[in-house]
Amino acid sequence: MKVLIYSDDASTREKVRTAIGRRPAADLPEVEIVESATQPAVLRYLDSGGFDLAILDGEAAPAGGMGIARQAKDEVHNCPPILLIIARRDDRWLANWSRADAVVSQPLDPMAVAETVADLLRRRPAIA
Repeated sequence: MKVLIYSDDASTREKVRTAIGRRPAADLPEVEIVESATQPAVLRYLDSGGFDLAILDGEAAPAGGMGIARQAKDEVHNCPPILLIIARRDDRWLANWSRADAVVSQPLDPMAVAETVADLLRRRPAIA
């Protein structure tokens, strides 16, 4: 399974990578993690296909994960599920606008991140 993590903040990417570990749950295969710090790279990765999940930082700058999520859902064929990291629980309405499949809020709880990632990966349909 292949997971894309986007944030302009290296420490945020590290926290997410650490929370996921080699596999987010015992019943799932090991994951390959690809990191990106820029919007153009995220869109190139998603356009190329092969990702089972994208995790986007809603607070990234200059391009926030919410806008990228919305764009990806509109433009990427077979867009993978998107997990959005939000700064405040009250930002859930913005996550709904972005069409994210799930959200986790800052500060990141490693258990919540791993559980949410595992749930989204389990629900990901196989694409031929």
